[in-house]
Amino acid sequence: MSNSLPLRSFLIAMFLVFPLSLSANFDFNANCLKAYQNIFELKLGTARQLIAAEKKTNPKNAIVPLLENYADYFYLLTSESKQEFDRLEKSKSKRLDLIEEGDSSSPYYLYAQAEINLQWALIRGRYGEYFTAAREIKKANGLLLDNQKKFPSFQLNAKGLGLINAFLGNLPDGILKSTLATLGIKGNLQTGIVMLDKLADGLPSSKFEPFYEEVVFYYAFVLNDIAHSPVAYAKTMKYTARISDASLLKTYLQALVSAKNGHNDEAISILERKPTGPAYQAFPYLDFLEGAAKLNKLDYSSSADFGRFLRTNKGVNYIKDANLHLGWISLLKGDTEAYSGFMAKVKSNGYAYQEKDKQAFNEANEAMPNKSLLKARLLFDGGYHDKALDLLWDAKPEGFSAGRDRTEFYYRRGRINDELNKEDAALSDYQNAINSGKGLRYYFAANAALQIGKIYENKKNYAKARQAYNLAIQMKNHDYESSIETQAKAGLNRMK
Repeated sequence: MSNSLPLRSFLIAMFLVFPLSLSANFDFNANCLKAYQNIFELKLGTARQLIAAEKKTNPKNAIVPLLENYADYFYLLTSESKQEFDRLEKSKSKRLDLIEEGDSSSPYYLYAQAEINLQWALIRGRYGEYFTAAREIKKANGLLLDNQKKFPSFQLNAKGLGLINAFLGNLPDGILKSTLATLGIKGNLQTGIVMLDKLADGLPSSKFEPFYEEVVFYYAFVLNDIAHSPVAYAKTMKYTARISDASLLKTYLQALVSAKNGHNDEAISILERKPTGPAYQAFPYLDFLEGAAKLNKLDYSSSADFGRFLRTNKGVNYIKDANLHLGWISLLKGDTEAYSGFMAKVKSNGYAYQEKDKQAFNEANEAMPNKSLLKARLLFDGGYHDKALDLLWDAKPEGFSAGRDRTEFYYRRGRINDELNKEDAALSDYQNAINSGKGLRYYFAANAALQIGKIYENKKNYAKARQAYNLAIQMKNHDYESSIETQAKAGLNRMK
């Protein structure tokens, strides 16, 4: 367990006498604090019981609708259920009405309204409801800016403003960005990162320490999914270290950042040690994540993890991607008939809201992948760079069919050489990937240009870096277009 627990217990005792509220109408008392903490450990059932008790004891407490929204938010994040989203979204306006009846002299008055709008915007964006999400982001931003003017010492304002700045400052071109531009909303990625980093550093020694987990949750999201930061792993592990090991959300954050940043064995270890029991919210995605991590070290027992995910998942996301991974396992074991069966499921089952599911659908409609390239891809994703290079060491470009496979060969070898700090070899491979694949619909050429930009940016050769980033942006109609474009624009912004 975390060594922060004695401090946490002391703070809970203190809030019995000195609650976080400035008004009885927004009473973030010890019971509410306990409910809030259970939410961030993903013990949602316990949290809802505590919220119900508070509602009965203190029906005028305007913190209650905010806590109810938090519980729904994390329920929807873990369940991925569009049906439940449609059902629970109807509670939003009622909760806002209850809060608006509260004491407008409290710093929680505008803050709580902003939080509810922001939480629904983040969920809504997962299902393509961009126009409504844009309006909610605009509303949340305005409320937080007003609250900052009224209560400049209320540190929690920086959490939402930091997230909004980071999110808006790194949006790729598309419906959401154009809608927000029409509404006059802009952001800055670096400003958002600085705000969240400062908050994560300072919160433990402040009276707002109980909100630490939430700040770290959003900060890790920004570093990993928005900024694709090279310090994402180090920062996430640093800031999550003081969170209790009883938190399933901590497991998720640490496992995800480890898996995404080449610490594959650590990701598996974290997931194997995750807290379990009836108190915790079901989180099928963790089975998917463990399966992906195992497959990255070519452990075919991962099929059990993907199978468990598909059996227990009641949501709409990662179904196509899970079937794609099961197909890969069949192919690598030599069962091409089973591979074809899983590709049929990729095409017919699940939805394509997420980029990973869109990519899975595209791959299912392509020719069977080259086994050596697939193994190199998986090993690279797991951070096993030397093993991945061994697979391709004696391979020749002529040994791969022109088009997709040859482009992927150059790209895969370039990525491996890049991670092994063989920059000249990487740059050569990346350029060959661009030459071979710039007219194709695969992401290899565009991402090769992005990686060239990163190499030259690190070398402070900004002219060549800009040229490469712009080339990555100019390539259109390929897989992962949104993500690659976002990262290339972030690179250009860093060099301004």
